Amino acid sequence: MSDLPRKAVTRTVKLAALPLGIAGRATWGLGKRIGGKSAEIVARELQQRTAEQLFRTLGELKGGAMKFGQALSVFESALPEEVVGPYRAALTKLQEAAPPLPAARVHQVLAERLGEDWRELFEEFEDKPAAAASIGQVHRAVWHDGRQVAVKVQYPGAGEALLSDLKQLGRFAGLLGPLIPGMDMKPLITELRDRVAEELDYELEAEAQRTHADAFDGDEDVLVPDVVYQGDQVLVTEWLEGTPLSEVIADGTQEERDRAGQLLTRFLFSGPARTGLLHADPHPGNFRLIAGPDGRTRLGVLDFGTVDRLPGGWPKPIGRSLRMTLDGDAEGVYGHLCAEGFVKESIELDPDAVLDYLKPIIEPAEADAFTFTRSWLRGQAARIADPRSPAHQLGRQINLPPSYLLIHRVTLSTIGVLCQLGATVRLRDELDAWLPGFPSEG
Repeated sequence: MSDLPRKAVTRTVKLAALPLGIAGRATWGLGKRIGGKSAEIVARELQQRTAEQLFRTLGELKGGAMKFGQALSVFESALPEEVVGPYRAALTKLQEAAPPLPAARVHQVLAERLGEDWRELFEEFEDKPAAAASIGQVHRAVWHDGRQVAVKVQYPGAGEALLSDLKQLGRFAGLLGPLIPGMDMKPLITELRDRVAEELDYELEAEAQRTHADAFDGDEDVLVPDVVYQGDQVLVTEWLEGTPLSEVIADGTQEERDRAGQLLTRFLFSGPARTGLLHADPHPGNFRLIAGPDGRTRLGVLDFGTVDRLPGGWPKPIGRSLRMTLDGDAEGVYGHLCAEGFVKESIELDPDAVLDYLKPIIEPAEADAFTFTRSWLRGQAARIADPRSPAHQLGRQINLPPSYLLIHRVTLSTIGVLCQLGATVRLRDELDAWLPGFPSEG
């Protein structure tokens, strides 16, 4: 593939094949059941075949299709182990790479955006991309002053492709729901569409990255590369060497997993307090483990194209609600959720039932240290997804205010990554340090 397919009809045909394929497999599954196979085995085979087609198509199309795939990939921990195995590699691949633009096309794009003499800006430029993601690809280079840099080039037609893909995916979001138990696809797609304009604007991304680089300058735990140059759909930043989190997930030692998990949690909660921004794309491809000369490992953070603006840091109601839940204050937490719009005025719930619903979710904040595992996340997903369970019935009546949508997705995504790592994390330490309203007054 030499470019993003820019004609809407091309991409629409590819995406339209997904629901047709799902329908065809449903018919195939019915035939299998008539032939004597159990419903459970048939459902498992259907899920595997659907996932294989879905993630293969999303990876080929890049654009909004691949962005949606990356968003889903962090939730693979919630899938049953016997189902996720055959296509975990496909999910992980979406976090790190996509089919790249050929060198000649990249040169043409750089000439259009930086000028015909663009090569004078670099001492060296590697034609083979170091990474290719949803709306652009990254090339390693040496800036004219000798600095090692990453050159991020936006794909031609990326904006049109993003909007077209997500509109098309939204039309059959309900068919994809069974892939991730307990996950409502439609709000995820809607929220991704809302962020398209910001992610396409490299000026906004450069501003967010500079803010983080300044705030974490000299930090012993987190490293953010500085911006070197920002132009029209081209962004040049300092190069960040390190081990991608996806490699730590696949082959890391337990010590590396625990360190990565603690640092990721620390960045999640400290970032808004220190910058007024929340890094809102926490999939493993955006993080690196970097070993320092002193032997201390730091977390390298990439890609600030999607951020949530939290000028006061994390909203205090989140910390207060979490503290009330830990304290078992059913009336208090219910009243607080009602006041913040999580329970609509037309709905009346039992405070004790709400507390019972929340308690298992906040289990990681109760212990001094908590080990995030795939089995724990699968249990949570199954509890909420089962239509027969009280948790499912209550969850359908809880509202998520628009101002909390992105916070909610980022938190869930980060938990998904922690479960992929299998990391033991001292979550409560980070909440005490960075979450307003959470520290006990006692």
